[in-house]
Amino acid sequence: MSFEVIIPNAGESVTSANVAQWHKSNGDTVAKGDVLLTIETDKVSQELEAEEAGVLEILVPEGEEVAIGTVVAKLNEGGAAPAPAPAEEKKEEAPASAPAEESSATGEVIDVVVPAAGESVTSANVANWQFASGDKVAKGDTLVTLETDKVASELEAEVSGTIEIIVPEGEEVDIGTVIARITEGDAPAKPAATPEKKEEPAKPAEKPATPAPAASTPAPAQKPDLSVVANSEDRGVKAEPKTEGRTTRKKMTMLRRKIATHLVNAQQTAAILTTFNEVDMSAIMQLRKDVQEDFVKKHGCKLGFMSLFVKAVVQALKDVPSINARIDGTDIVENNFYDIGVAVGTEKGLVVPVLRDCEQKGFAQIEQDLIGYANKAREGKIEMADLQGGVFTISNGGVYGSLLSTPILNPPQSGILGMHTIQQRPVAVNGKVEIRPMMYLALSYDHRLVDGKEAVTFLIRIKECLENPTRLMLEM
Repeated sequence: MSFEVIIPNAGESVTSANVAQWHKSNGDTVAKGDVLLTIETDKVSQELEAEEAGVLEILVPEGEEVAIGTVVAKLNEGGAAPAPAPAEEKKEEAPASAPAEESSATGEVIDVVVPAAGESVTSANVANWQFASGDKVAKGDTLVTLETDKVASELEAEVSGTIEIIVPEGEEVDIGTVIARITEGDAPAKPAATPEKKEEPAKPAEKPATPAPAASTPAPAQKPDLSVVANSEDRGVKAEPKTEGRTTRKKMTMLRRKIATHLVNAQQTAAILTTFNEVDMSAIMQLRKDVQEDFVKKHGCKLGFMSLFVKAVVQALKDVPSINARIDGTDIVENNFYDIGVAVGTEKGLVVPVLRDCEQKGFAQIEQDLIGYANKAREGKIEMADLQGGVFTISNGGVYGSLLSTPILNPPQSGILGMHTIQQRPVAVNGKVEIRPMMYLALSYDHRLVDGKEAVTFLIRIKECLENPTRLMLEM
């Protein structure tokens, strides 16, 4: 007797799905509840679990697109894996029946698996191993840094033991891939782990003697053959830049690849147009000078330009709601909230964390949120949830000295504001030439949804709010 594994219905508008990744191999014995494969539609990715135990017979390979309802595999009776319950009972009995020192030497092998990181994330890059194969690790030790196209995250050891690295640094693997194994037993206690690691500075020096994977080799499109990687001499070796004559070749990080793809897609899927204006920053600069000392004493942070710009954008979005909208197929989706993305540059690339409910927050709270995101970005701890759901983006090229630019949209948003450096320039004020601190503003927008008149009105509204901050604070 056999049980069919079928592509499930994923919504009225979804007619097909891609078999993205098999988590088991043909002929594997699986237990009820095991994750068998990941499927992807044009909306989401989804994991399918075994409804019964049995031996897996794969009918459709990875990378194939099939219709909803297609049978992609069968689970045949015979040789079924035991249900997970006995293993759980074993773990529960161990502390009661055996001393702590005996349980630490069980020899049980624990897989280190790339965890799920959101519906749209299907792979991750093994960025940096903190240990080498054969090292002793303690429970809670940071083992490896993983990078997805959104964020970087650290994986910790779930048990103490000896680590065996399966996938080397620089490799891109699918979500759910086993990248290392820990054999329990004889691991140092947590406090001793750090000193032991510090006493081994020679380990990195030994690695160059081992051949590293070619940096020019593209990441595999499908699940890698882990048995080959596990038996190779490249385990734990970082793919170093390769010098070829007068050039050096190195792999793009996942974040950089995603940025490249994202920006190209933005230009290909939207009718991007940019309009410009300039703002006299005199009033804003005077306001900050007048209140800065008291502001810091009360709130513990400085009043910066960004919180003022965020509040100005919120007011302008209220006045020109078409920019606070997006196109979804043949529909226009209007947003009735004001979550503003702020572009933050990091060593690894640009990320856009989102400030939530900005219409409800004061300047101090926005500044504190920005400081929090800046710290997380610097430490590489930006999370997926931090980057999702923005309705509009602000990019400040002025911090790098940019005088003027044409920012690219952050789809599916319909607008992005570019801030630039402040320059002392001669301007006409009441019939006289005066030197004022001026900033160019650029608004890029999706011309499919936003007309030129609305874009210009939006930018002028921001200019008015910034040149008269009293009205901004009164939301007028």
